Amino acid sequence: MKILSFTAGAANMYCGSCLRDNALAAELIRRGHDVVLMPVYTPTLTDEANVSSDKVLFGGISVYLEQHSSLFRHTPRLLDRVWDSGAALRLASRRSIALQPQKLGELTVSMLRGEDGNQRKELGKLRDWLRHEAEQPDLVVLPNSLLVSFAPSIKEVTHRPVVCTLQGEDLFIEGLEEKYRRESLELVRAQAQHVDVFIAVSEYYARFMSDYLHIPKEKMRVVPLGVTVGDFPARTRERTDTFTVGYFARVAPEKGLRELCEAYKLFRARADTPPRARLEVAGYLGPEHREYLKRIERQIADWGLAGEFKYRGTLDRTAKIEFLGGLDVFSVPAPCDEPKGLSVIEALAAGVPVVQPRRGAYTEMVERTGGGLLVEPGDTDALAGALHKIWKDPALAARLGRDGAAGAREHYSVARMAERALEVYGDVVNGQ
Repeated sequence: MKILSFTAGAANMYCGSCLRDNALAAELIRRGHDVVLMPVYTPTLTDEANVSSDKVLFGGISVYLEQHSSLFRHTPRLLDRVWDSGAALRLASRRSIALQPQKLGELTVSMLRGEDGNQRKELGKLRDWLRHEAEQPDLVVLPNSLLVSFAPSIKEVTHRPVVCTLQGEDLFIEGLEEKYRRESLELVRAQAQHVDVFIAVSEYYARFMSDYLHIPKEKMRVVPLGVTVGDFPARTRERTDTFTVGYFARVAPEKGLRELCEAYKLFRARADTPPRARLEVAGYLGPEHREYLKRIERQIADWGLAGEFKYRGTLDRTAKIEFLGGLDVFSVPAPCDEPKGLSVIEALAAGVPVVQPRRGAYTEMVERTGGGLLVEPGDTDALAGALHKIWKDPALAARLGRDGAAGAREHYSVARMAERALEVYGDVVNGQ
């Protein structure tokens, strides 16, 4: 099968959507399919071998300039090549970019307006690339519904079906100012007609997005996330004299680091906790959330736990695998309904027991794998109790670790993700 798949670059951040798109494309290529993974905005950053194209469409510099100056909406393409080049985009990507929805409302709406937006010239470049450079695909895959405005141009040129992946964009839309949030939703809903099938990355998200975007249920499919499980040694960690709680995700309020710290404090306040414990934290820290981390560190210090808290920064794949291998329990207690939870799957694959709130995709992940405990959302006492339970009962911890590793391999491997994606793609191409 010939597949043209777009993926939205996130500058210098390890983005869960980029990791998922790249892993799926790599596995499909390994199986003999002809896949072109085309970045949008910036080159992608992945922690596995990157199979995406060197070319970038809708280059982030052009998109920004065209949004803020009418002059750049009419510059010749020969000049555009200067800032559309991979070198220019990689240079721009070295800067930490604050991707705050509150500041991107106008740009989001403009992109969703398609031919009526400020980036209409970029749609022309897309059509020309499809006509003159790209091989004719069997189908085209969009990485999220915020790029649904691509669909009419793609269909105009290729006359092929378009599939759109859904992997967390509601969190971005809900962060927009009200007027932009409302208009963005209206534009996505109106253009959903140009998409043949939508693919959600979890059962939860399929149900939610069907209602949120007014997508008919017959146009919705589920392709669960998958990771390269073989890279994560599925071994039960032998207990040491230090009980280690781990968090690996973006350091941001919507991922729940503050909630985990509060639960850790309650856990340490119990009379029968381990004599030594640590809270290890890793993940991307954007400039807009540096103060958030500083406030957490000050609070940890006020509790007298500064010596037990460590932020390890952004980790590459080798460091991430080592990090997970050193944990006794893992938690990312997001206070919102998480559609993906990629790092939870990685922790499960590494044989680490997880403790997650009973919400979003976390519920199906934990119930399907049997690799952790679920607690009521927003209940830090319950979260602290679950951490304590895993420390207090080594046999339970060992069983959860074994079951989680086996469940991740059965339900959340990249091979399983590819198999399910091919089932959906085949149905779409055959008009089913």
